[in-house]
Amino acid sequence: MASKSIEQIVMLPFMAHGHLIPFLALARQIHRATGFKISIASTPLNIQYLSSTFNSSSDEPENDHIHLLELPFCSTDYGLPPNTENSENLSLDSIGKLLSASLSLRKPFHSLVSDIAAKQGHPPLCIISDVFLGWATEVANSLGTVNVTFCTGGAYGTLASSSLWLNLPHRGRSDSDEFHLPGFPDSCRFHVNQLHHFLRNADGTDSWSEFFQSQISLSMQSFGWLCNTAEEFEPAGLEWLRNFVKLPVWAIGPLLPPIVLKNDCSSLSVAASGISTRRAGKRPEISVEKCMEWLESHSPASVLYISFGSQNSISPSQMMELAIGLEESAKPFIWVIRPPVGFERKSEFRAEYLPEGFEERMEKRKQGLLVRNWAPQLEILSHKSTGAFLSHCGWNSVLESLSQAVPIIGWPLAAEQAYNSKMLVEEMGVSVELTRGVQSSIEWKEVKKVIELVMDKKGKGGDMRSKAMVIKEQLRASVRDEGEDKGSSVKALDDLIKTLQSKWQMISSIS
Repeated sequence: MASKSIEQIVMLPFMAHGHLIPFLALARQIHRATGFKISIASTPLNIQYLSSTFNSSSDEPENDHIHLLELPFCSTDYGLPPNTENSENLSLDSIGKLLSASLSLRKPFHSLVSDIAAKQGHPPLCIISDVFLGWATEVANSLGTVNVTFCTGGAYGTLASSSLWLNLPHRGRSDSDEFHLPGFPDSCRFHVNQLHHFLRNADGTDSWSEFFQSQISLSMQSFGWLCNTAEEFEPAGLEWLRNFVKLPVWAIGPLLPPIVLKNDCSSLSVAASGISTRRAGKRPEISVEKCMEWLESHSPASVLYISFGSQNSISPSQMMELAIGLEESAKPFIWVIRPPVGFERKSEFRAEYLPEGFEERMEKRKQGLLVRNWAPQLEILSHKSTGAFLSHCGWNSVLESLSQAVPIIGWPLAAEQAYNSKMLVEEMGVSVELTRGVQSSIEWKEVKKVIELVMDKKGKGGDMRSKAMVIKEQLRASVRDEGEDKGSSVKALDDLIKTLQSKWQMISSIS
């Protein structure tokens, strides 16, 4: 337990929903374990977003001990649209501007932490910052505390992304599209089509390279790293990441609502009503009750859930082929759908994006439920009728799916998603990759074939489901906290706090 004089941790997430939510989950986890006061600093609209999750989850007692602090930010100063403070609905070009703009938070963040130190008479125990905000390491050093880097993704994906930016090993290769990536075993090969085009075209002098190389390098000078994964789940990835960064790496995940990891999934859908809403700070376009009612009308493990995350969509031709493949498969599905790439993301979804009469046929046959923009994902994945997840392989979605033993059909689109997909297919055997990116051409026959393969309760589909069940138990075991019976992630968090306290005492005695 902490000394009462060391009571505060300051957190600094990157400005993206996929980063903000794990930071908030980590803050709650640390407070439950220690009683510490946690302050999360971000820009005004992101603080408003996080605050909305508090308002919709007043049953969380630790909300009183987690403080949200604003950092001044004006998006138009950096060529961004007005009131743009996170990556939601941004084009790739604008995301590049957002990355550059995040550097401007350094000065106000320094002032904020300095004020906290002055008020309590000593610096906070530590700063926990996003791997994309490596400059926080220098802020921590200048204020007499330490910085811990938090990677909101998994170990394998974090290592791949970090090593790619720092080494650009695919550059200058003309003999093969495959390459070895420093940090991974020699037998492991990556392919250029797993790289998003801004990384594929990076040469070390472009703005993307300059940002990521500097921020990752600074993060590698921090006190240690936290990773949103579990030792049992990613033993190899964690070993490789530790060897690469040459720092302590504490695996403190999966950062999911406790009820998701404690209840049996057959009963979770009822108990979990509203979880996704609380986590995301959003209201679903469709009620939880309607989703549950629709799922209840289908047999166990028969429904395919489809979602590409909150920021992604696919091309018009891909959307057409996916729709045809779904109809031809005759498998029931829930599809979270938004306008295809090339159309305004916030605009109304139009029937012309799909085969003529598609939605009406799916509704009449009770084969498909199309949900505009956003759905209660955790509730859907936890329902006994959900048999597979066609996913972009974003890390939060991966953890949510496997925590419910739901195998994955991978369609990675951006960020580290292709590396997550590679791990799920090659290292874990719980996924089949359908295609990659928005540029690929895909035919409905391949869609139908892969869906039938994964949804089959025997053969490869059955094998994937068995392996996913093992991972589900691993994830649940990692967060077990019952007296002396503590999971690996609970022990890792305890060790982090003890290590930080020892470090703080050492710094105090020197100063």
